[in-house]
Amino acid sequence: MRKKVFICSPFRGNMEGNARRAAAYSRMACEEGHLPIAPHLLFPQFLNEGIEEERRLGISMGMELLALCDEVWVFGEATEGMAAEIAYATEQGKKVIFKETEGM
Repeated sequence: MRKKVFICSPFRGNMEGNARRAAAYSRMACEEGHLPIAPHLLFPQFLNEGIEEERRLGISMGMELLALCDEVWVFGEATEGMAAEIAYATEQGKKVIFKETEGM
């Protein structure tokens, strides 16, 4: 079984650029033999980030996935959403690892 790694990285703001970076972080985790979980790459495919109710639904479902993960990998400076994920992971006793983003 692969270790499930939750990819915690910025999304709002520069959504296109941030999605590309999240994909690169996910690939890195995959290449290291892990199963990357990046809800911010999946949910915007069918939820509208600009509709607050749908954004909240995406965040809630992301937290459910986070609860199933073994570790949380944090990339970049924490946004409000990322801070909530880090706090939840800490409450759940998950290992939180802050990763370098230089060169990515």
